Amino acid sequence: MKKKSLVLVVTIVFFCGISGLLYKAFAAKKPTVAVVVKGTKSEYWAIMVSGFKKGFQNFGVKGTVYAPDQSNEDQLTILKHVLKEKPDALIFSPIDPAASVPVLKEFKKKHIPVLVVDTDVNWSGQTSFIGTDNPSLGEKAGELLSSLLQPGDKVALIGRESIDNVSKDRIQGAEKALNTVGIDTVAGKIKFDGYKEGKTIPVFSQLLKNNPDIKGVFASEDTVALDVLKYLHGKGINIPVVGADGIIEMLRYNENGTLKGSVAQNPYDMGYISVENAVKVIKGEKVEKRINSDVDIITAGNAKSKIKFLEGILDK
Repeated sequence: MKKKSLVLVVTIVFFCGISGLLYKAFAAKKPTVAVVVKGTKSEYWAIMVSGFKKGFQNFGVKGTVYAPDQSNEDQLTILKHVLKEKPDALIFSPIDPAASVPVLKEFKKKHIPVLVVDTDVNWSGQTSFIGTDNPSLGEKAGELLSSLLQPGDKVALIGRESIDNVSKDRIQGAEKALNTVGIDTVAGKIKFDGYKEGKTIPVFSQLLKNNPDIKGVFASEDTVALDVLKYLHGKGINIPVVGADGIIEMLRYNENGTLKGSVAQNPYDMGYISVENAVKVIKGEKVEKRINSDVDIITAGNAKSKIKFLEGILDK
């Protein structure tokens, strides 16, 4: 009888030990999150990638970031490769929103949640969109510009032709805010097939030639705004220019007082919040359908601290 009891105790201890090991192994398994973005090498995207990586670290995620500038493959091909890997969740920023939808539908068929970041897809199947409210960004930029101008002044709105609505939404938001307070606007569009420094100048110089009374400029992104600034400085023209992305070179113009104010997105927050919400979805928790990462208004007073924060991120 004692022998049977001993065998029973040993058996229970053995199975408890095995169960404990299996539990630890299961608990140690990290959720997998694949991130497919437009790029990783420009400053804006490098900042966002830092946000993803911090999220991977803080939320215990096995995460991988993919982009065309890493593999020389087009984004849709990368997306199809990632689908075969069956991650627990996908975070995606589309180059061509409409063209990406058929592949994204395949993720949904496999019950892989899709969180869209930075550039919306406008697809009902996406779990969440995390990014800037672009019409609102445009309005804030327009309000900032209007505070530096007078009713009756004229502002140039410079955007890029693209297959997403980012530039269009920002321009429309700025136009609405400026027109509301009696400021006129004229628009110029840049054909966009990859950014090259100076590409804005022919469009803007023609716009300025046709409208020599322009008193301010809103550019849909900082790379465009920087082209405009450099052109104006070369001509000895001092008028306010507002961009949108908050890259360091633009912020320095605020720090040294060349610009009175600027609008800055928060790509680091976009990356971090995307991972945070991907983990929530994997755990079966509900997330908001749209999450606004908001924008900051940059002035000489806060530019230095923002630059220090971004430089710290990029140094890592």
